[in-house]
Amino acid sequence: MTTVTQHLWFEKGMREALSTYVGLIPGSAIEWITPIPGDTPSGPAGSVQIAGFHLGDQRYMAIEAGPLDSFNHSFSILVSCDDQAQIDHLWEKLGEGGSYEPCGWLRDRWGLSWQISAKRLGGLMMGPDPETAKRVTQAMLKMSKIDIAGLERAAAG
Repeated sequence: MTTVTQHLWFEKGMREALSTYVGLIPGSAIEWITPIPGDTPSGPAGSVQIAGFHLGDQRYMAIEAGPLDSFNHSFSILVSCDDQAQIDHLWEKLGEGGSYEPCGWLRDRWGLSWQISAKRLGGLMMGPDPETAKRVTQAMLKMSKIDIAGLERAAAG
């Protein structure tokens, strides 16, 4: 069976980042962290470390190996939340020291992009009524942090 795992490259701060992520996303854990024993193009023995972890049901690996390419919007982690309290909590904690962006996007302090959304958003946008979907989409496009009550008001017209 083929295994697919997302891989993240951190310039620095990988351990702190992973601890933050697994502490915020239920059902998550760091499985292992190990230094690379020999010299690498990124540094001397022990200066490069790799890790395996999972966030919810998604598997990841990470490496801390100095600068290469910065994280950008072409890769983000989408978290679909059950309720506003979960959105609010993740928004505050992941955005701390980073930056907030439109439509539920934020960058954490390590530069990784996240989409903090509501499970309800998909149902409202993909429902049978195109006018409802249009109103909900327009409301979402005006939001920074996703507001479920605001989406419901838009859906109701």
